[in-house]
Amino acid sequence: MRSQQSAAIMAMIRGSRMVNIGGRPVIVSNSRDISRKTERGNAVKMTLAFVAIYVIWGSTYLAIRYAVETIPPLVVAGVRHSIAGAIMLAWAWVRGYRPTRQQWVAGFVLGLFFFLVGHGSLHWAEKYVESGLAALLIATEPMFILVLAWMMGQQKISRVSALGLGLGVVGVAMLTGLELSAKGSSLLGLLAVLLGSVSWSVGVVIAPRLKLPSDALGRTALPTLCGAAMLLIAAGISGEFQQTHWATISMRSLLGLGFLIVFGSVVAFTSYIWLLQRVPPALVATHTYANPVVAVILGRLLAHEHLTPRVVLASVAILGAIVLIRRGERAAAVAPAEVRASETPAPVSEECA
Repeated sequence: MRSQQSAAIMAMIRGSRMVNIGGRPVIVSNSRDISRKTERGNAVKMTLAFVAIYVIWGSTYLAIRYAVETIPPLVVAGVRHSIAGAIMLAWAWVRGYRPTRQQWVAGFVLGLFFFLVGHGSLHWAEKYVESGLAALLIATEPMFILVLAWMMGQQKISRVSALGLGLGVVGVAMLTGLELSAKGSSLLGLLAVLLGSVSWSVGVVIAPRLKLPSDALGRTALPTLCGAAMLLIAAGISGEFQQTHWATISMRSLLGLGFLIVFGSVVAFTSYIWLLQRVPPALVATHTYANPVVAVILGRLLAHEHLTPRVVLASVAILGAIVLIRRGERAAAVAPAEVRASETPAPVSEECA
């Protein structure tokens, strides 16, 4: 018994120091040690969170390709976002969030652009387009956002941004030119990916004008659920449910779908929101540079996708365009001022794939 008490006392003393208060010895925790442990723990969390938005989001393109191999694409997207959206809304509900009618309307509008068109076209296209190429074309989103914001009078295009747009157009032209060098790719599929990128960009630009919830999880859960409902309706109308042969769905497709739900939507998005609360948004936005690189590398290593000189040069051009556009945005004046306040990607910049 004494040995147990001694061990407990020694455990309490470790990392603490003895001081005299009012003539009595008192054990005081070593605040420096606690501070160091806290800083070390936060550093580990920060690293894991960046790994999530860099690597996990980059790998979702390959997961989509695997999922749509034996499951119709709209069914994959609808099931994925139904489950992920339900999890996020339940989480927000437990925290006290209650959506209003206006917020559901805003969620329906964004769900249309983000998920029905944006992700519906991407999932369909990956039946014909390699995952690395899809990721590169989705990376053009900042280009379309800049042009749309300029057309709506929300942003000016600086010379640096204009140079970035030109470089991005060159990169896209290299990927979507008539002389496609990557086997298995189709021009129609590549154009579908670009359509998804444009649709997502429209959602980002109009989001500040919508009455979205301030709760971060609710802000994402509503568009996700609304988009999922539209995707499932579209799958029913197009006959995808009738075309689904449940007995022939491969394990790889099931694992791909599971990865998209758990890691692509829930884990990565949670990491994204956590990072936005602790580091500058510009630093979090660097995932847009890393995701296509990760997608191309994983596609080459795991799916034996083609990495031709054309793809390499197009990758450099598109990523260079993003860098120039980001730099130009910081120097450009934004109007109106209230739009500037919502510079952080409003609902779900996470769902690039």
